[in-house]
Amino acid sequence: MTKRRFTRNQIQKILEEYEQGTSIQSIIEEYNISKATFYNWKAKYGRSYSNNPEEISKLIEDNERLKRMFAELSLENMKLKMQLNKINER
Repeated sequence: MTKRRFTRNQIQKILEEYEQGTSIQSIIEEYNISKATFYNWKAKYGRSYSNNPEEISKLIEDNERLKRMFAELSLENMKLKMQLNKINER
């Protein structure tokens, strides 16, 4: 039996089939994988954020908030550096 590699997208599509109701037995037969491989994939890639739009929107909001914080801190840092340079020039 040759070892076959699947991309992350392929694995996620296989797991989506399972979430939609396809039995594990038919999945492992169709893709020629072992039960252990399927369960390893499920443990590693099983959490699908695409099915939870509320969680996605929360993550997007957090990301935007963190970007604004970074921008503000960067500006403050630049101002302090400019003030320090003026003091050192004297």
